[in-house]
Amino acid sequence: MALFFDQDWFNQKLKAQGLTRDDVASALRVSREEVDEIWKDQRELSPNEVAMLARLIATPAAEVVTRAGIATPAPREAAGAGGNSHVLAKLEEMDQRLVRIERAIADLQSLIFATRAQGG
Repeated sequence: MALFFDQDWFNQKLKAQGLTRDDVASALRVSREEVDEIWKDQRELSPNEVAMLARLIATPAAEVVTRAGIATPAPREAAGAGGNSHVLAKLEEMDQRLVRIERAIADLQSLIFATRAQGG
């Protein structure tokens, strides 16, 4: 297991797939800055992010865990708990989308209330 995030290895894997860190950000649904923090070993990957990154670079999740640094948690599948990591990853994605939708609704409600207050 790598003590620190193996930037060179991940960069090579991305290059082999014709991908960039921007593609990683999109796949993980995080900002490019957060991906840069991951690459600098300043932010840990979640188990779901490990699974998603593994699929993105066509590498077993266990290898991603090994290369991502000592504190990186393994997704259940890589830890041997079965093949349901894709379901967990999808649920995590849906949960993140729901949070964004709820924020958008709250923003719209605020705009509606502000408009009414100005007009009334």
